[in-house]
Amino acid sequence: MPGRLTLGLYNSYDPVKFSEAHRRALARAGPVAFAFDCNLCVFGFPFDREMRTPKEVADWLVGTSSIGQGGDYIVKLAEGGRFSFFDAPKKGFPPQLGKIVVATRKPDPKISMGPEEVARMLVDGKSLLMVFGLGPRGLPEKIMKMGEVHMDLTGKGVSFETCTALGAAPARVMTYVEILKGQTFGR
Repeated sequence: MPGRLTLGLYNSYDPVKFSEAHRRALARAGPVAFAFDCNLCVFGFPFDREMRTPKEVADWLVGTSSIGQGGDYIVKLAEGGRFSFFDAPKKGFPPQLGKIVVATRKPDPKISMGPEEVARMLVDGKSLLMVFGLGPRGLPEKIMKMGEVHMDLTGKGVSFETCTALGAAPARVMTYVEILKGQTFGR
């Protein structure tokens, strides 16, 4: 059985105040996760502490903004147990989310893999957490060091805006998964 890909958004913005940038990232990530059958997990997002469940967060997001249909996908993911949130990791990411793959244009050559190699791990049954940094600073060094694998999406060191990478990375990896499994997505 193939492993599961979880898309992880690490908050590199304000750790105290939930902003429109957080909301927009979630609105964009929801449909991508849903479309490519991925889970979605966020780290260090400053949600109201009264919201204790992913469903409460999803309902709040939809009810307090005009994020559009993207919010509907967050709700669907939450209802299916495929949306979760955690505090910013201090010593590591939750192990139940799988092997940590850091999406970066500057991979450590010792642990660098391309999208096709990441896809092979999924086909071989490994679950993976692919972590993306939000904001202009990307992922802090301590989070980069937590990655067991670094993946440069392009193989050319091209810098993408977060939401562009967030859409392209699962599309590329899951296309390789389909090829490796001899399937065509959506048919």
